[in-house]
Amino acid sequence: MTRYQVRHRTSYAYDAPVTGSYGLAWVMPRRTPGQEVTEAAVTVVPEPEDLGVSSDYYGNEVRYFHVTVPHTELVVDADSVVEVEAAEPPRAMLDRSWETCRPLGSAEPGAWLAADFALESPLVEHPDSAREYAAVSLSPGRSIGEAVAELVHRVHADFAYRPGVTSVTSTVDEVFAARAGVCQDFTHLLLSCLRSHGLAARYVSGYLATTPPPGRERLVGADASHAWAAVWLGDDDWLAVDPTNDTRVDDRYVTVAWGRDYGDVPPVKGTVFTTASSSELTVYVDVQAV
Repeated sequence: MTRYQVRHRTSYAYDAPVTGSYGLAWVMPRRTPGQEVTEAAVTVVPEPEDLGVSSDYYGNEVRYFHVTVPHTELVVDADSVVEVEAAEPPRAMLDRSWETCRPLGSAEPGAWLAADFALESPLVEHPDSAREYAAVSLSPGRSIGEAVAELVHRVHADFAYRPGVTSVTSTVDEVFAARAGVCQDFTHLLLSCLRSHGLAARYVSGYLATTPPPGRERLVGADASHAWAAVWLGDDDWLAVDPTNDTRVDDRYVTVAWGRDYGDVPPVKGTVFTTASSSELTVYVDVQAV
């Protein structure tokens, strides 16, 4: 088990006063069988008139806030302490042929919960490009573990990590055309590939604890939000994989939330009332083993 102290600060600066701000934040790590949250707090500045907590459709913790005092800067701080103990899925589940892991029409326990993640979503369509790309790895009768591992490896090898090429609303076809993107793009691409063949795969948001190169000091605040995918294997078993880094998810990963795509679980989203013509977003993330 690995214990982490996580701090995530999101700051918005506006060029004119904001008279009202409504927001939703998915910034608190999720409790799962392999992850326990021992401390958790969210602070919003200026102090909100209303601050609440609820669960969304997928069971993620969502913080709601309503700021009514005029402001030119809004800060959302999320601080938590998390214990992570990642577990490998059972070998028998990884060895199943991928065709038997399709949830739609299946009577297997857990299939009805997984079915939503086998369908198209606003940011994960199923273009022919994705289906054809995935077919190379999803050969008939191949085990789900081997097929997914190869597909993840190919995405990592064929697409370059390049910030600024895409946006959070980029389509799968646009990522194919650019052959580049960032973690949410590669995750959306992998989801599209898997779902286009009837498999269920969900978008997972969270953090990846990083270590500095040999001889370099750790830079506080140099971490970032991350995204990866989890593929349904049957029953309650999911295989979590990171196409950005070509690896299975392990104790270095802190899960915050999951949904169909990025649009279900952005760190912060909302509405502001203002005459401002521009705003600046600053994000600070620090994940430290304690």
